[in-house]
Amino acid sequence: MSKEKLLMFHRFNDEKSSLHSLRVRVVQLWSDYWNFFKKALEMGRKDPRKIIYAVKNGFALAVVSLFIFWKDPLSDVSQFAIWAILTVIVMFEFSIGATFIKGFNRGLGTFCAGMLAFLFAELAILAGDCEKVVIVISFFIIGSIASYLKLYPTMAPYEYGFRVFVLTYCILMVAGNRTREYTTAILTRLVLIAVGACICFIINISIYPIWSGDDLHSLVVNNFKDLATSLEGCVNGYLKYVEYERAPTRFSTQGTEDQLYYKSVIESAAREKTLLGFAVWEPPHGRYKKLGYPWTTYVKVSGAVRHCAYSVMALHGCILSEIQAPTEKRQVFRSQLQSVSEEGARILRQLGDKIEKMEKLSTSENILKHVHEAGEQLQKKIDQRSFILVNSGNWEIGNRANAELDYQDDDVVSIEREQQHDSLQLGFKSQSETAIHVPSSLTFVKSLVNKDMKKKPQTLRKLVPWPSWILFEGAGLIKEDEVKTYQSASALSLATFASLLIEFVARLQNVVDCFEELSEEAGFADPDVVLLEEQRFGHWARLCSCCFRFKA
Repeated sequence: MSKEKLLMFHRFNDEKSSLHSLRVRVVQLWSDYWNFFKKALEMGRKDPRKIIYAVKNGFALAVVSLFIFWKDPLSDVSQFAIWAILTVIVMFEFSIGATFIKGFNRGLGTFCAGMLAFLFAELAILAGDCEKVVIVISFFIIGSIASYLKLYPTMAPYEYGFRVFVLTYCILMVAGNRTREYTTAILTRLVLIAVGACICFIINISIYPIWSGDDLHSLVVNNFKDLATSLEGCVNGYLKYVEYERAPTRFSTQGTEDQLYYKSVIESAAREKTLLGFAVWEPPHGRYKKLGYPWTTYVKVSGAVRHCAYSVMALHGCILSEIQAPTEKRQVFRSQLQSVSEEGARILRQLGDKIEKMEKLSTSENILKHVHEAGEQLQKKIDQRSFILVNSGNWEIGNRANAELDYQDDDVVSIEREQQHDSLQLGFKSQSETAIHVPSSLTFVKSLVNKDMKKKPQTLRKLVPWPSWILFEGAGLIKEDEVKTYQSASALSLATFASLLIEFVARLQNVVDCFEELSEEAGFADPDVVLLEEQRFGHWARLCSCCFRFKA
């Protein structure tokens, strides 16, 4: 083949690859746009309020744009209509509270800027030839003071107002200097800004209002329900003994969905703070008719729930820990652990329902009674079976090899019959001495040898790498002392899980106290009074129905 044909062949291949690459890019671009379109539709389907907000915003802009065609009277209105339009753009927010706080910032900043602009305009006129110097100095003074004050910590919520103040002052001074009519420029812009703000408030409140208070209320209720689900999921997952892959980031990725709900509770703090800042600006509305509604107490209640969520996060950490307790030891405390988790979840869901319905707790009801009893039963079971959680062979009290008694535990026996295990030898403890029979670790050693020595002779198993320094003696046996050390550490992980669950029970008291404080401040309905009224009106309703039936 000649050189020219080779060049033509390579050129053809290059053009073909370029066309293929271009076609791939076009297809990828179309796929990205199509995925974006589908996600946008899905966002509106999940929360229709976002579509309503967009329509309201467009309608407000359409209304305020009518000022462009204003003729008489005051023909200057159409010239400065952009001020009303800009006000709608920057003020119209998703919720009523956000709109109010934006309106307050813009209104206060504009008013102060207008007053100072009027003052410095009069000084500039009186200065005569030094008019330009006065205007430049005023820009320096206003810009410096506003920039310094907005850095003050308590002024952080009004940072937008300071920006509006500086911007409005500069525009008013520039416009007044150009037309030489400072008073007309200032008053016209102030009036149009006020008109734009009124249009925002009227449309946002009158057409499907979206309240930040409702969102905060729902967020607190969801926190109760999510934490209850996560608590049950963590306890059930621990008892099922599910092994997870070892990975540096597994703490944030491993676990079933019901176990990870506590994360939404912990991460909701920032959103609660934002919603609180908007809710305090909202007027009484809907179910929140009380003036000065205690929205801060809602955040306090959620903070107490978040305090419990940290305990659940620690429970989830036990599931993912490197050292795990054996399954048979977990089953000894199975019923007590499940009882505590079920009662704790029941209380969280009940409090969440009470907040959702805005009802107080019944005066005759002790909501923590059953969960406290469950916690006490768990603690008693730990006291009775504490020998399972420690290596009793190293105890200094009553460490006699020949003083051994056979024991059997009903819980262990029932589980062992299901799993066809050999019966365990339990211990007996008196007031003065303790004599414990420690089961031989030979079975444990053989299982490790048969299971893992063929793969990695220097490690125990994939899930539990510690202790990685365990040495093997001759004939492939592990040193018994080192195995006992590992067994003791793995048993203590069960004690850690149980103690964290008891700590969760103790923290529930703070949640109930905060709920009662909220119910008093917010004026929740008393369920006992509501029940009496229903019974009384129900009696009269039945009496009236009987009378009408008799007449008929």
